[in-house]
Amino acid sequence: MLLRDIYEQNHYAFVKTPMTWEESIRECCKPLEADGTVNPEYADDIIECIKKYGPYIVIVPNVAMPHSTARIGSNGKTAIGFMHSDVPVNFEDGDEEKQVKTFFTLSATDQEAHLKNMQMLVQVLMNQEVLERLKNIQSPEELLEIDKLISE
Repeated sequence: MLLRDIYEQNHYAFVKTPMTWEESIRECCKPLEADGTVNPEYADDIIECIKKYGPYIVIVPNVAMPHSTARIGSNGKTAIGFMHSDVPVNFEDGDEEKQVKTFFTLSATDQEAHLKNMQMLVQVLMNQEVLERLKNIQSPEELLEIDKLISE
């Protein structure tokens, strides 16, 4: 259901070119900005939090969950966005565990919705087969295929 929602809301992006971690944050927020789910400043908030607290968004190797609680309440909607980068994005020099290709960007209108988003995403990411499929995903349609794995 989660990946199907991302697909149906067009909250996804696929990037082929190398990016800095700052560029990756801006790119992964764009699908959510496009329909007003978040405002353009949301990416700046996430970047500032990472500069202040380190790469807290890297939750497992290869997967990041960009989010900021600074604008909870000012985001237009509660949603999760998805971005896949063909080239790993390095969040911490020399640490392979902080390289990311899969991004799930969280937006919430309140703290309760934010925690619910995080819980749903963590349940999805506990599935090893899903994690493996996400590493090499190349199209929006594959989101639907992977969603079927979760639903089974």
